[in-house]
Amino acid sequence: MERHPSLDDRFDPAIRIVAYDPEWPARAVAEIQRIRTELGDVALRLDHVGSTAVPGLAAKPIIDLQMSVAAIDPLDPYRKPLERLGYLFVPDPDSPDFHFFAKPADRPRTHHLHVCESGSEHERRHLAVRDFLRAHPDEAASYGALKGKVAAEHPEDRLAYIEGKEASMAALEARALAWARRSVPHSGI
Repeated sequence: MERHPSLDDRFDPAIRIVAYDPEWPARAVAEIQRIRTELGDVALRLDHVGSTAVPGLAAKPIIDLQMSVAAIDPLDPYRKPLERLGYLFVPDPDSPDFHFFAKPADRPRTHHLHVCESGSEHERRHLAVRDFLRAHPDEAASYGALKGKVAAEHPEDRLAYIEGKEASMAALEARALAWARRSVPHSGI
């Protein structure tokens, strides 16, 4: 699998942090329904994840979704249907157990779709962070402030934005996973 060139794109006008939009959950539900209709039982689970899934959290204006499948390979059962819905497959050989799709193909994008195997660490990681931030408003506020600071320091620079929050994101994921192991099962959408 060859690395998709867009993974190295630096410029992205969506690298800006905006106030929470109460329409984000409805947009996520609408897109989940479109995906569910197109993919049927191939999509074992569809969730709204990422910052737009946390009420009150400022975020990039991109809806992040996660789709859990029985097996990450072969790709054809979900790749072709997602492409019919306007998603671009963005392969990354460094992540063979996790796939990324974006819509539209050109930036700025409105949706990111993360595809992982059901029960995998990737599935747990995204859900744990979302649920942890929902349950801990102080953590959500700190994360929102960090994102705003990094985006302001590197306007529209996607790679610098990712790098600028990488260490904090790793620590946040570790806290969220530890919390999830002690807590109730993940909530839905």
